[in-house]
Amino acid sequence: MPQHGDTDPRSAVDKLIASDRVPADARTDQLTEADIWAILDEVKDPEVPAVSVVELGIVRAVHWDGKELSVDVTPTYSGCPATELIEELIEEALRAAGFRNPRIKQVLTPAWTTDWITDEGREKLRAFGIAPPQGSASKRSLLGESEVITCPHCGSTNTERVSEFGSTACKALYRCKDCLEPFDYFKCI
Repeated sequence: MPQHGDTDPRSAVDKLIASDRVPADARTDQLTEADIWAILDEVKDPEVPAVSVVELGIVRAVHWDGKELSVDVTPTYSGCPATELIEELIEEALRAAGFRNPRIKQVLTPAWTTDWITDEGREKLRAFGIAPPQGSASKRSLLGESEVITCPHCGSTNTERVSEFGSTACKALYRCKDCLEPFDYFKCI
């Protein structure tokens, strides 16, 4: 019901439709690209909640398609079971910030690589108890070079691989021979 002095004839229902969850008068045009990146940096990876999708390096770009915001996302690998959920979480965060119809565009080329994980993301993985990728995604192991994986708990390099797969397909299970703690290693891809 309009109050005395209201110039907008629309009711509260007209301004906020529950299915949209965004006020009709939201002013997303006042948000800068840096603001949008900050919103995306709050979206956590559901499989590794210590890092955001920005720190993981899967958000490639944000741009405007006419009046619609579009976000380019590259999955960590084509079979990642969390890809659809990550895209939904990104869309939900943008809607909560006032974007009515954000578009999430899956970009597969070039393929994501662990080289895209930010330094801050790598440190957060380590603090969470996951050894971040060591070196780069080059396939040195194909040339007979073995990886030296550092324990995220005690910093020892006296570690051994227990299983090629850890809690997710993108991680391997390792054990530290010094502190005896098991840990996941985020494999170089």
